[in-house]
Amino acid sequence: MSQLNYYECKNVSKRYGNLTALDNVDFHIGKNEVVGLLGDNGAGKSTLIKMMSGVVAPDTGNVFVDGKETKISTRKQSEEVAGIETIYQDSALAPTLSIARNLFVGREPLTHKFGSFGLLDREKMAKESLDAIKRVELDLRSGDEVVENLSGGERQGVVIARALYFRTKVLIMDEPTNHLDMESIESLNHALSIYEGTAIFVSHDREFISSLSTRLIEIKSDKICLLYTSDAADE
Repeated sequence: MSQLNYYECKNVSKRYGNLTALDNVDFHIGKNEVVGLLGDNGAGKSTLIKMMSGVVAPDTGNVFVDGKETKISTRKQSEEVAGIETIYQDSALAPTLSIARNLFVGREPLTHKFGSFGLLDREKMAKESLDAIKRVELDLRSGDEVVENLSGGERQGVVIARALYFRTKVLIMDEPTNHLDMESIESLNHALSIYEGTAIFVSHDREFISSLSTRLIEIKSDKICLLYTSDAADE
């Protein structure tokens, strides 16, 4: 296995009864590489990212993170052990909460702590959420803005700001352009151009992910096919 690969799975298979979702698949992603993943419905791309996210476990095969064989069986392990954050279409944000609450959800900073309990450090959340959204050049005045008031592109920008803030090692976005108009897609594209990290974009929109990816692959009949790679991509 190349030492440049941050994540790699080898000979992984996943079956649901008589249905084979993945069959002895090899997949890798290098550090700071952006992979675009295409595939028809039922081809196996959703199973692959669910496996990376700890939602499902492979029936056979091995997974390596930073060169070490690793078992990932829960989403929490995926986040904490592998640094993988997966955004499933519209489930990324809570629309009735503020940008600040969405940025820190599940990882809220506390003040006046007693053990694992404490009060929300709202001042820190307000300041640092505003700094985070400015980093992706979102033109929003406050982290107190409620997410349901944002456009689709702005909401995806908040997701990217969260990944940057928590130094996510691998950002996976499942169909990020779904239900977005052209203006929102342009806003998302701009925010992603600022993101400097490892990412996987799962989409049916080949033109969109081709413009961002260093490597474009497609899953066909549970097999991975390379469509495109830049000179910088690790083969």
